[in-house]
Amino acid sequence: MQRNGSGRARRSLAALTALAGVALVTAFGAIGTTGAFGASNAAAQERFVMVSHGSDSNVWWNTVKNGMRDASEDFNVPVDYRNPPTGDTGDMVRILEQAAARNYAGVITTVPNFEMIQKGLGGVKAKQIPLMTINGGPADGMKLGAILHVGQPEYEAGKAAGERAKAAGIHSFLCVNHGADIQALWDRCKGFADAIGADYRKSTMDSGEDPTIIQSKVAAYLRSHPDTQAILALGPDQAMGVLRGVNDAGKAGKIYLATFDLSPDILKAIQSGQIAFAIDQQPYLQGYLSVAAMAIAVRDKSRDPAHIVAALKTDKKVAARLDKYGLKPVYTGSSVSSGPSFVTRENLAVVQQYAGSYR
Repeated sequence: MQRNGSGRARRSLAALTALAGVALVTAFGAIGTTGAFGASNAAAQERFVMVSHGSDSNVWWNTVKNGMRDASEDFNVPVDYRNPPTGDTGDMVRILEQAAARNYAGVITTVPNFEMIQKGLGGVKAKQIPLMTINGGPADGMKLGAILHVGQPEYEAGKAAGERAKAAGIHSFLCVNHGADIQALWDRCKGFADAIGADYRKSTMDSGEDPTIIQSKVAAYLRSHPDTQAILALGPDQAMGVLRGVNDAGKAGKIYLATFDLSPDILKAIQSGQIAFAIDQQPYLQGYLSVAAMAIAVRDKSRDPAHIVAALKTDKKVAARLDKYGLKPVYTGSSVSSGPSFVTRENLAVVQQYAGSYR
C-alpha cells in the first residue's frame, strides 16, 4: 500500500510540475519560440522582457512593440512584452517582481512612478540583472541604476511646445492629463505652462483615458472657461476626444490645439488645420534601440553606456532601420533622446506613410 501510494504521489507531482510549466509559459510567452518576438533557437537565459505602463486600450504602444519586434529579429534575441491591462501601476510592480523571479537576461521598463517602480525592481537589482529604461526623461532611469535610457525629456518637450504656442500669442491653456499618476505627463503640462507664463496646476484637468469622457469634460470646461486660448492633449486618442469636445462647445476653429504623439487621425487633423502641431517622441526608437542596446550590453558583457552608444551608432542593422523610417535619435553619453520633434502641415508628408506603425 505504501509503495502504491508513493507511485501515485510521484505521478501527482509530475502532473503538477507539468501544469506549473504550462502556467509559466502562459504568463511569460512560449520559451524559445517566435511567438514572443524572438528567434526559435535562442537560449532561455538570453531572453529579455519589456515592461510598460501602457494599458491594452492605448494603441500608441503598438509602435513601441513594432520597434521591439524588429530589434528582436535583428539581434536574434527573444523579447517578452508585459503590461498591466488597465494601466494600473500597482499591477506593473507585480509584473516587475515576476520578471526578477523569471531570471531574464535583461529588463527594460518605463518609469511612470519612481517610488513604485523602484519597489518593483528590488529583485532585479538584487540579482544584478541588466536594466534599461524607456519613455520619458532619463533622470529617474539613472537613479534606478539603468545602464541606458531611451526616451524623450518630457519637461523640455512640453516647454518647447509652449514656446511655439507663445510665439502664436497664447498665454492661457488647458492641459488634458489622461494619467494623473504618471509624472512624465505632469512634466509635459508644467513645461508648456512655464513657457507661456501660466500656472500648470490650475491649468491641468485629470481627464482619464476614455476619449468619450474627455469629450464631455472638455466641452464643459470650455463653457465655464470661455477665455481659454489653447488646449494641450498628451496622447493621440485623447486628442481626438478633445477635438470633439471643442466642437461640442461651439469652439471649432477658435482653440489653438496641440498634442503629444502621432496617429493617422492626428495627421489628418493637422492637415485640416484642426491641430496646430504634434510632438513626436519617435516611439519606435524606444522599442528598437532599448532592445538593441540591451543585446549589445549582454553580447559584449558591458555596462558602459559610452561603449553601448558607440556600438549603436556604428551598427549597420540599426542604421538601416533608422534610414528606412526617417528616424533621428540624439545620442549622449548615458541616454538616447528619441524626441521631441514637431510635426506640422509643412513636414507632414515625411511621416504620413509610417504613422501609427513606425512613427
